[in-house]
Amino acid sequence: MSRIKKQERQQLLQQKLNTTPFVTDEELAIYFNVSVPTIRLDRLELGIPELRERIKSRVDGLTPSGNNHSHIEVVGELIDLTAGEQGLSILRTTDDMTDSSGYVEPQYLYAQADSLAKAVLGIPASLAGVGNIKYKNPVKADCNLVAKASVMRQRGEKYFIWVTIKDKVKEVFRAKFIMEPIQNRV
Repeated sequence: MSRIKKQERQQLLQQKLNTTPFVTDEELAIYFNVSVPTIRLDRLELGIPELRERIKSRVDGLTPSGNNHSHIEVVGELIDLTAGEQGLSILRTTDDMTDSSGYVEPQYLYAQADSLAKAVLGIPASLAGVGNIKYKNPVKADCNLVAKASVMRQRGEKYFIWVTIKDKVKEVFRAKFIMEPIQNRV
């Protein structure tokens, strides 16, 4: 992207953060071909909070539905949840999640997907009876992984859930789970 005027850049920045709210200042600086302090000044002028505050505001904006999901642990931070329909979580990868080659261990991606699927169902004691998973791209430390889970259909007590995890716009993991309450299996 070539140099653009401040007013136009700020308008584009507003649009970019409306479509992808979890992008960092560093990524925005590269995208707009300006310095990180310039992005921070633009955000301040527009009244847009930093990444951490944007995430917190999304979490605080969650409205509790009929069920209490606070007892269901989610790997990462729960950003959005519509019980029985869909959910969104974000996981910041760290160096302690990586293997000797520098890539994040796959169990972290699976744990994020599985825990989000359980949170969407609102059934803490649920079991993934069937899981079709694909690790699409390797992930390094210091990435924001955004997971989205959607209940595709229900057949009796079985729920068909589709989960995708993305790093920015690149899909890194996807899974199809068939989940059911654990008491059905005991």
